[in-house]
Amino acid sequence: MCDFKKDLSMKTISKERAPRNRTLVLSNQDKTRLKENLCSIKKPVVLDEITEKTIHQDIFEVIDYFPDHCVDLLIADPPYNLTKTFNGSTFRASEDEEYIQWTENWVAKLPRLLKPNASIYVCCDWRCSNAIYMVLSRYFQVRNRITWEREKGRGAKANWKNSHEDIWFATVSSDYTFNLDDVKVKRKVLAPYRVEGAPKDWTEEEAGNYRLTHPSNLWTDLTVPFWSMPENTDHPTQKPEKLIAKLILASSNENDVVFDPFLGSGTTSVVAKKLNRRFFGVELDETYCLFAEKRLENVNFDASIQGYTNGVFWERNTLADQERPQMTSQRIDKKITKKTCSLFALAEEM
Repeated sequence: MCDFKKDLSMKTISKERAPRNRTLVLSNQDKTRLKENLCSIKKPVVLDEITEKTIHQDIFEVIDYFPDHCVDLLIADPPYNLTKTFNGSTFRASEDEEYIQWTENWVAKLPRLLKPNASIYVCCDWRCSNAIYMVLSRYFQVRNRITWEREKGRGAKANWKNSHEDIWFATVSSDYTFNLDDVKVKRKVLAPYRVEGAPKDWTEEEAGNYRLTHPSNLWTDLTVPFWSMPENTDHPTQKPEKLIAKLILASSNENDVVFDPFLGSGTTSVVAKKLNRRFFGVELDETYCLFAEKRLENVNFDASIQGYTNGVFWERNTLADQERPQMTSQRIDKKITKKTCSLFALAEEM
């Protein structure tokens, strides 16, 4: 049966960091101070008791204590069906049927928690994608499968390099939130099309020509957190903040409640806070809970999301363009007119 096996003798290893390494670290003072913020539940609670909280427990111990129909959006990144160690806790791969049963054990608890118009996203890899679909389809309306490019990782010698993961999108009913305009992607226009000389469906800016495109279910604009990114932690399967931001903006509104039953190092809670949502999450490992709490503190000083600027998502490797001031064709016309008038005035003076 799928389960966590914890070696209590193992401790988080202190690593030597390069001078430019921005990976988040926890000092001994951080650990002592932030541990006071962690929450545990032993009886039924009301929503206000757990919002903005990191719950340090096994999801199976606490899920029955949460209030009915309190969640607008659920984002889950459960352990995939492979043997992997998370800070001393090892999740062991199992037969497909066992993993399906383990998944159903927590998914079956969700309908009671979710509001009638709630949405669900569940992350997975190719090995367990079918299992996730099978279980979700028993309880919810499955609407799509997002596939995103995970460019990080080594190539295989006797197989195709594994460079993508899936996210299944489901809803409780046919009445659900989807904010299309909030998740459009800004892309450069290589062959701009004009009608009577005016741009059609694109704008001229100082950095180039751009179009806001409808988001598809194939995402190639993400960067897996790495050492030079301040959101990076030592969690081995941390998702990009940009990825979670897309899910939250698309499927919730400000002040909605976002829940993550496998919180890890806190990305869902952190992004929810940055985007003015209420949130709570459950995580088994104490160190990851402390990372989540420190990241939540850091939001008070920096609420930016890498790759999400000026209210739109940008393609990878466009930071320089994001920092330049935007200029529409209308602004360009005004600038040209102003410059022309100045030239005429100078000619009259001469």
